[in-house]
Amino acid sequence: MKRTLLIALSTVTIFSLFQLTASSQAESPATKPHAARVDVQPALFVLTSHSKMGDLDRKTGYYVPEAAHPWKVLTDAGIAVEFASVKGGEPPADALKLEDPVVNLFWTNPQVRKQLASTKPIAQVNPADYSAIFVVGGHGAMWDLPGNEALQGILAKQYDSGGVVAAVCHGPAALVNVKLSNGRYLVDGKTVAAFTDDEERAVGLADTVPFLLSSSLSQRGATMQKSANFQSSVVADGRLITGQNPASAEGVGKRIAEAVLQGR
Repeated sequence: MKRTLLIALSTVTIFSLFQLTASSQAESPATKPHAARVDVQPALFVLTSHSKMGDLDRKTGYYVPEAAHPWKVLTDAGIAVEFASVKGGEPPADALKLEDPVVNLFWTNPQVRKQLASTKPIAQVNPADYSAIFVVGGHGAMWDLPGNEALQGILAKQYDSGGVVAAVCHGPAALVNVKLSNGRYLVDGKTVAAFTDDEERAVGLADTVPFLLSSSLSQRGATMQKSANFQSSVVADGRLITGQNPASAEGVGKRIAEAVLQGR
């Protein structure tokens, strides 16, 4: 009788441990993606389509960690993410650092890879479909984003209609020429963070990029906030959210999530 009782108790204990382990694995974000909330519109990530670093024999594109970290923050918060690029299709990726577990999670996610393989062209984007539009950095952004009139119009409409506009590192290059319906530049009178002139010199590309980003934003009326080179700096000035560099990407993602969920 005692032996039968012990066997029964052991069986129950093992079964309980199995259930606990299975439950923990099911709740792990690495094994089960968070379901998107039905009461929140998705966020749109805008990526450069430019792949050549000026006159240098060097490739560029969008900076993958600056997409990966905000993507994880937003999807963990239940906010779906979609992707668009200047030309559509698969945009050029730069800094694919798979040793970063978040980048690895992003890059090996089948849904993300499918989305990246067929991004929507900027010209086909309707800003009314999105709660936030986030411009990912990467040096490529310096060439094909500032003069893109379709993107300028989309960002202006997003902001004018009460939506969130965000950018990180070189992503704020997309903001340089954006004018709102009142005729003022979007960044005029705003506090903004972006890749600094000092950081551009530190990476040896100040004479390669077509312009110095922070100086150009300042000329448009922005007050630039900066940290020491390559240290995080994130600014939320109302519905405009910006970050200085790759170290700021996660923080930008958190501010986007907060703004979207508070404003739903």
